[in-house]
Amino acid sequence: MPASTRFFALNTGAKIPSLGLGTWQADPGVVGNAVIAAVKVGYRHIDCARIYGNEKEVGQALKELFEDGTVRREDLFITSKIWCSDLAAEDVPGALQSSLDDLQLDYLDLYLIHWPCRLKKGSGLSGEAVVPLDINSTWKTMERLYDEGKARAIGVSNFSCKKLEDVLVIARVPPAVNQVECHPCWQQRKLRTVCKARNVHLSGYSPLGSPGTAWISSSAVLRNPAVKTVAEKLGRSPAQVALRWGVQMGHSVLPKTTKEARLRENMDIFDWSIPEELFAKLEEIEQVRLIRGDLLVHEGGVYSSVEELWDGEI
Repeated sequence: MPASTRFFALNTGAKIPSLGLGTWQADPGVVGNAVIAAVKVGYRHIDCARIYGNEKEVGQALKELFEDGTVRREDLFITSKIWCSDLAAEDVPGALQSSLDDLQLDYLDLYLIHWPCRLKKGSGLSGEAVVPLDINSTWKTMERLYDEGKARAIGVSNFSCKKLEDVLVIARVPPAVNQVECHPCWQQRKLRTVCKARNVHLSGYSPLGSPGTAWISSSAVLRNPAVKTVAEKLGRSPAQVALRWGVQMGHSVLPKTTKEARLRENMDIFDWSIPEELFAKLEEIEQVRLIRGDLLVHEGGVYSSVEELWDGEI
């Protein structure tokens, strides 16, 4: 893959930027400035979600960027995700419209089902609140939004190989993207193979191992000995190596940061590549899923174990 690869083609014919800005856990009062700074240093993909609770602030930042002429709407790729409590077919259009209203946009470039499970309306995030998801009716509604142009591509997030295949079997408009945790310590080898065979782009969230998240083993990626060794040999940071690994593997990466220095560092992954012999070292890393979805699991529930949630891909 050329070192300068800045976009990947989707099955819709659109291009998704190979580097995007994640906004999960970006604090209110900070995320707007981060979006503005990111776009000004060259980011063209902003990854959002209704559940993140910050789409209004992101929308105001986008409005400022458009009004001052920094970028045009068509220059940016904006993703959002529908939350689990809105996955009943009758709730999907309103959920998308709420995101569009907060983001102050007429359309999304990509709209994703955030997790492959539905929560009871008004419930919190718990395995007891998970109810069966009728993926057929939900996906048909997603397809209608695609037909209407409100979402120029539709897809899924956190779907296992089996769950992705379940959508592909019933889809008139196939998913363009499956956004999942992906980094050198969780390389999604099986899922990558399926996505490639089925022409579904894999997009990697938490490509640095989500180092700002206290409840997971957040040092796993950036402090991994193999990642650090490759970084030292190349004169790069561990974060740059992790991001470059993703782009070289052929999937887009969505690191989250609100610091301008790190925004610039994360952008500096396009004029170099990891040599084959060092790339092979990263392939040897012991694999561990960091974001397991434990809160969606409940004994006797729709998913009684993490293994069941991921169909054994754990």
